[in-house]
Amino acid sequence: MISRWSATAATVTALAAAAAVTVPAGSAHASPPGTKDVTAVLFEWNFASVARECTNALGPAGYGYVQVSPPAEHIQGSQWWTSYQPVSYRIAGRLGDRAAFQNMVDTCHAAGVKVVVDTVVNHMAAGNGTGTGGSSYTKYSYPGLYSSYDFDDCTSLINNYQDRWNVQHCELVGLADLDTGESYVRGAVAGYLNDLLSLGVDGFRIDAAKHVDAADLANIKSRLTNPNAYWKQEVIHGSGEAVQPTEYTGNGDVQEFRYAYDLKRVFNNENLAYLKNYGEGWGYLNSSVAGVFVDNHDTERNGSTLSYKDGANYTLANVFMLAHPYGAPDVNSGYEWSDTDAGPPDGGSVTACWQNGWKCQHAWPEIQRMVAFRNAVRGESLTDWWDNGGDAIAFGRGAKGYVAVNHEPSALSRTYQTSLPAGTYCNVQNNTTVTVNGSGRFTATLGANTALAIHAGKSGC
Repeated sequence: MISRWSATAATVTALAAAAAVTVPAGSAHASPPGTKDVTAVLFEWNFASVARECTNALGPAGYGYVQVSPPAEHIQGSQWWTSYQPVSYRIAGRLGDRAAFQNMVDTCHAAGVKVVVDTVVNHMAAGNGTGTGGSSYTKYSYPGLYSSYDFDDCTSLINNYQDRWNVQHCELVGLADLDTGESYVRGAVAGYLNDLLSLGVDGFRIDAAKHVDAADLANIKSRLTNPNAYWKQEVIHGSGEAVQPTEYTGNGDVQEFRYAYDLKRVFNNENLAYLKNYGEGWGYLNSSVAGVFVDNHDTERNGSTLSYKDGANYTLANVFMLAHPYGAPDVNSGYEWSDTDAGPPDGGSVTACWQNGWKCQHAWPEIQRMVAFRNAVRGESLTDWWDNGGDAIAFGRGAKGYVAVNHEPSALSRTYQTSLPAGTYCNVQNNTTVTVNGSGRFTATLGANTALAIHAGKSGC
């Protein structure tokens, strides 16, 4: 969602989200279309750096998509959340201009990677001043784009998540709330998205979607030059709230925040054995419309999920997500922070991974190698589940792959039963070989807090 920040200072309570009204599924794509459904979310990477990473890492690793931070002109300031306060729809933000954006899209496409854009359409910036592209603005007045007539009548803060009108008409952390029920506003938002589509963009993440009526978003989507562009909506589940995620599934995928929240609890405090029926068995959205993640830019900062600071728990949770069939996964890739407001190092320029604070989680070997695993097992159901009742689990993906995770404090040696054909496979977690016999069994020792993953597409190391 827009993030947990205040429009003027960065101290805002976590905003929840959710709902329980269904909209019939339309022609929306559920899960990114194509054979590769993993998205690398390069949070606050500038466009030139994204382009290089598509060529050097994302394409070769098998990532299907890259998600980039909002490209619209925004308020000035070093904080990351300035990107989420647009002042115009020009591509003129911290991360690069229109030419850099176009080059990034073209370069990523050449590498076989599609591009999803994080888009802010619920609101405009607060305050007044000059934007990153030179546009002057005041709250409720963005010359050439919106005037005071284009904003909702409620100019107070959202304060009641049990009240639908309050959630969708009042102001999220003091930002100017667009009247998306108005035809002109719908046309202006669609015009922005169509401009991005004209540059080759393949889809959109709709920031703060819970604060926009699902019917308004459906109308905006119907105005697109490609109404079937991939569509992923941020609608945070909140128990008992007036607005629920299921309302938005007719438009496209919806991010399933409960998945990330519960992974943190299970990996930190409970037993991995509980994950046997993870996903729909836990009451989540249908797998075909669920966007999943271990963490994102908001949740790693507010502590509601695991983050890069959680070591092996974080790495293994990403391994599990990429191995498990539920939902379409995002791999968050950002930078180190101690101040939750801190913007990207070097203004978003990444000269090399693991330098200058860039964490590059998408390129951690244990995570990156699971992308090819996921591509190899796509379409296969979960099979051959095993657990020890505690923190060691293993499962197959039909006859295509098998993964084991040892989250116990000591090494685990055992024989696993798979549905794989006999042969020699490469454990992509550590580049050692695994031999599966004619009965589909293999024996292996996993060290504490390590995993094993073998798949049909990788026979030798």
